[in-house]
Amino acid sequence: MSLGRILLGRRLRTSESDDQLIGPWIGVPVLGLDALASAAYGPEAMLTVMMPLGAGAVHYGVPLALSIAAVLTVVFLSYRQTIAAYPNGGGAYSVAKENLGERAALFAAAALAVDYVLNVAVAIAAGVGALVSIFPALLPHTLSVCLVLLGLLTLLNLRGVRAAGLVFATPTWLFVVCLLGVLTCGVVKLVLSDGQPAPVVALPPLSAAVQLATPWLLLHAFASGCTAMTGVEAVSNAVPIFRPDTVKNARRTLTMIVVILLCLLLLEATLARAYHIGATTPGEPGFQSLLSQLVAAVVGRGFLYNLTLGSVVAVLCMSANTSFADFPRICRILAQDKWLPETFVHRGRRLAFSHGILVLSALSGILLIVFGGITDALIPLFAIGAFLAFTMSQAGMVVHGWRRRHERRARQRMALNVLGAVATGATTLVILVAKLHEGAWVSLLIIALMLLGFVGTRRHYSFVARVTSTSASLELGPARPPLAVVPLRRWDAVALKAIRLALQLAPDVICVQVLTGDRSVDDLRPRWDLLVTRPAKQGKFKPPELVVLSSEYRSLFKPLLDYIDELARTHPDRQVAVIVPDLVERRWYHAFLHNHSAALIKALLLARGGPQTVVVSAPWYLRDWLPEQQHLARPAE
Repeated sequence: MSLGRILLGRRLRTSESDDQLIGPWIGVPVLGLDALASAAYGPEAMLTVMMPLGAGAVHYGVPLALSIAAVLTVVFLSYRQTIAAYPNGGGAYSVAKENLGERAALFAAAALAVDYVLNVAVAIAAGVGALVSIFPALLPHTLSVCLVLLGLLTLLNLRGVRAAGLVFATPTWLFVVCLLGVLTCGVVKLVLSDGQPAPVVALPPLSAAVQLATPWLLLHAFASGCTAMTGVEAVSNAVPIFRPDTVKNARRTLTMIVVILLCLLLLEATLARAYHIGATTPGEPGFQSLLSQLVAAVVGRGFLYNLTLGSVVAVLCMSANTSFADFPRICRILAQDKWLPETFVHRGRRLAFSHGILVLSALSGILLIVFGGITDALIPLFAIGAFLAFTMSQAGMVVHGWRRRHERRARQRMALNVLGAVATGATTLVILVAKLHEGAWVSLLIIALMLLGFVGTRRHYSFVARVTSTSASLELGPARPPLAVVPLRRWDAVALKAIRLALQLAPDVICVQVLTGDRSVDDLRPRWDLLVTRPAKQGKFKPPELVVLSSEYRSLFKPLLDYIDELARTHPDRQVAVIVPDLVERRWYHAFLHNHSAALIKALLLARGGPQTVVVSAPWYLRDWLPEQQHLARPAE
């Protein structure tokens, strides 16, 4: 069994595509991990900004959480419309492309791509950070653990969407059940205690206020808390992965994700206020995450605490999977429109878009390496891409609704989208202003660079189409046969096969040997008549000509290429077919034992050759004796 079969599983036929489609219960782990995991850091990011308010911060948590929930609800209702209107996926890109134009669509796609790459790096680093806090001995190996986790996620997704979803299903639903169960228990205690629940374990005391609650501080906290909304767009980008009824199943999945997320956000904010829990300073002694404090306050630090926090760590580590599900599909749609290389269109052995998965993994790995697996500097950039995409999608749906304003309930839907566009647009501006000094400009710079890459790719494809397209039919007139050139190093079976092929392709064959002086290669001129000229005449072929070039500077390739260029110039009415003898190794490690001059010659000819040059490979296989090679490979006399 091959290594590829062991790691990735058997190859799937295209006809098996339907077997890889998923339903809502698998769709939540595949597409909802990013959104659900944000419940672990969104509210904490909000409370961290309000730390200067001290104990007073707990009074603002619920109103801010309600504001975030309101925006999330509007976005959710709008994306339900998007799923129905654009069942082929693409989300914000597809909506903007049809309703706002190509430039807006590219901007939305670039924003989504940046968000997905950052999501992988930040999610893995956050998960490993939580893991390291439980097992401090792993701290020196943080980056290694991050890269191992990235590799495992990449491997799982290369095995296909369904395979990844089945692996992630158990920890995802364990997280939902445990955390919702603990928070619900906290609410019951809150009601039974008349709003004054006593924590099971002592909580860190809140500090005294050092600042007043200014409107800007509250807006900043709101912007930080909005990181809890990232990932909500994922379902609309990947509608085709659901089994029929596709739209119905996609909507159900989105509903499940958003309802769970809303419950988690509102319950966390309510209990944080009830138990007087605030954020602690990251990286300092005594740091405890918000969820750690909440779970400990409700159920103590026993088995249920460990189980719940363990599921939180697992979901944080796996939340990058949403990007692996969506990023390749965005790349595929862009490639279909010629904004990215067409290789992103093709599916791999398990019907996953392997090239997009590998590119996402590589980009995220670079970020992890550059930041040493500690991506605190990237977190401020995290929500920008998502909210830019939200805004473009909402604005596009406004135009979509206006064009269909005469349909039933079209005006109500359009009003909802207008509200969503205003809400997400205003939130985007707040996030940009609040996070600009923290590095938000980096996201905008990366988006601009991606736009340049998109435009450059499309320009190249347009150029290729312009210079290669033709409406002419196949019209053959009198034409001279080609000249065949065979580069030779020595006389062996590899060279012999190439010369025989050249004689069958062209009446005029020129064999070129380059002597560099530093190789133990015999000059073929003394034996040429015996080896080639006489046998060719006996077979009624025109004998191949031998040209021997001496290289004073020991260059093998330049004299050969110069000679071929000169041959093309002196015979402008004939094509020059270069027949390259090519030794094909039997094992992969044989590649280290040969100099690969044939591959280099072909590469140089393709790069330097003009319109007259044709490159033909004449392979000689080192595998077991092939019947067609046995009669050529005879011991030299």
